[in-house]
Amino acid sequence: MNRIVLDDNLNVLRSLDAGTVNLIYIDPPFNSGKTQARTRLKTVRDAEGDRVGFGGHRYRTEKLATSGYADQFDDYLEFLRPRLVEAYRVLAADGAFFLHVDCREVHYCKVLLDGIFGRVCFMNEIIWAYDYGARSKSKWPAKHDNILWYVKDPANYTFNYDAMDRLPYMAPGLVTPEKAARGKTPTDVWWNTIVSPSGKEKTGYPTQKPLAIIERIVKVHSKPGDLCLDFFAGSGTLGEAAAKHLRRFLLVDESAEAVKVMTKRLAAFEPEIVRAKKSSTAKRTRKT
Repeated sequence: MNRIVLDDNLNVLRSLDAGTVNLIYIDPPFNSGKTQARTRLKTVRDAEGDRVGFGGHRYRTEKLATSGYADQFDDYLEFLRPRLVEAYRVLAADGAFFLHVDCREVHYCKVLLDGIFGRVCFMNEIIWAYDYGARSKSKWPAKHDNILWYVKDPANYTFNYDAMDRLPYMAPGLVTPEKAARGKTPTDVWWNTIVSPSGKEKTGYPTQKPLAIIERIVKVHSKPGDLCLDFFAGSGTLGEAAAKHLRRFLLVDESAEAVKVMTKRLAAFEPEIVRAKKSSTAKRTRKT
């Protein structure tokens, strides 16, 4: 069964049986100290409009809505710690856990996770690199996120090598024609653009992550029929990736807005919608 839950994620995690989740991917707030917001717009044909489009036609911009949350915590690690402890408990013996953060907190989060999972259970730091947005003139522009991968047992975990997507060689002339035609497997640096602000994938939810990134994780680190969990689910990207590849999903968020977005996005997969009796309306839950 696929399920979307509106509730505090710690409550939901504590209600799950130990060892029942095969893959966990979370994209919690980054503790950036900023308000993360996304404004949805539409354009209407108007001879006096503020934008010029194809063929010289003018359009008027109309603001539809703005969504967001305050990405700031007094003690970020203590906010995460009980949730990560529960994530370890519910993870299956051969399961995989992925934490998606950025350069501000990744080092502290790794120390925290080393203490929960054990240093020998750390497998990779994956760098998601992109090239979009503003360019700082006072420092090197930050254009990557960090994804930490841990397992329960470094001698027994799911890794479907043959399920990896193949990438074109940057210098195909340096390899055999057969290799060039087959393409290469990804490394721990994943080049992928952000979700296009005007693309079909965009839900309008702040900090939505690209489906291609999450699909790669789902295909390689789980099997058909497995249960995939995101307890900072936001726009529900993990749910779409899981359902597309015949996995089950459990998505948790304390934001009613997030659940509304997920319900619409994942309607084709007929998820059960569960709402806590006293759900929080806090805006710090984040999004994939």
